[in-house]
Amino acid sequence: MKPVMKKKYLILLILIFPFVGQAQNLPETEIEFFPNDLTIHPFTANHLEPELGFVFKMDSNQLFLNIGNSMDLVRLKHNSEIFSIGADLFTWTLLKKEDNFHFPVDAIDYMFGLNFGFKTAVHDYAFGARIRLSHISAHFVDGHFDKTLQQWKDGMSPRVFSREFVEVLGFYSFYNLRIYVGGTYLYHVDPAGIGKASLQAGLEYFAKDALSYNISPYISADGIMRTNDNKRNFTLNAGVKFGKIEGRGLRIFYQYYNGYDTNGEYFDVRREYSALGINLDL
Repeated sequence: MKPVMKKKYLILLILIFPFVGQAQNLPETEIEFFPNDLTIHPFTANHLEPELGFVFKMDSNQLFLNIGNSMDLVRLKHNSEIFSIGADLFTWTLLKKEDNFHFPVDAIDYMFGLNFGFKTAVHDYAFGARIRLSHISAHFVDGHFDKTLQQWKDGMSPRVFSREFVEVLGFYSFYNLRIYVGGTYLYHVDPAGIGKASLQAGLEYFAKDALSYNISPYISADGIMRTNDNKRNFTLNAGVKFGKIEGRGLRIFYQYYNGYDTNGEYFDVRREYSALGINLDL
């Protein structure tokens, strides 16, 4: 992590924790450290979410291996309102299937940062927001190098790709439908020519226990548009969740994607594909 970014995180934590201490003295306020669930559950069609699973492209020998987690570090409850501070750390990796059960790694992206959540629930509906301050960096790996020809594949050599950004997503949920809107601003990005701002919207619906207890079909969609050039990404997921909707479980799903590559080394390459995925929700 760059020294400037380390300093920003440190200053932010120093400013926040005195308020956490004061909150313990407020009436009807509960404080919990390291709760075993998330205040804001991941948005299932949003690419930048913690995942633990595989996504297999249906029209090629490529697959994604996603490994990561988010956790709330501290949570404040005051009446029906919940505030949280958490951490994110995850990767998404592009693999290529070869003979003899070999899966060389072509590209990998890392993301880590802090998140801040707010949620209030009344009867059957809830609303809230999540703010994230994060860093992403991307890299080609040895699976992208042709050892026979001693050169990088597809004429694409490694290039610097990193970004630090603020993401804000607000949501409204009613029963098992959740709608969200927001945007992202890159306050530092390399290469510099990438647009710094984007708008985002999405939704997800779970037919809770429709197939059996804790077996729930779902559908979700997510769209992103860069404000400088109107370039867009679209994701559609449809599948089944085994387990509690906003808890631990297993998801099996179909995914359609149309947009720019989610691995940063291919940031200017447009993709369209269908895939099958399996994910463990933590």
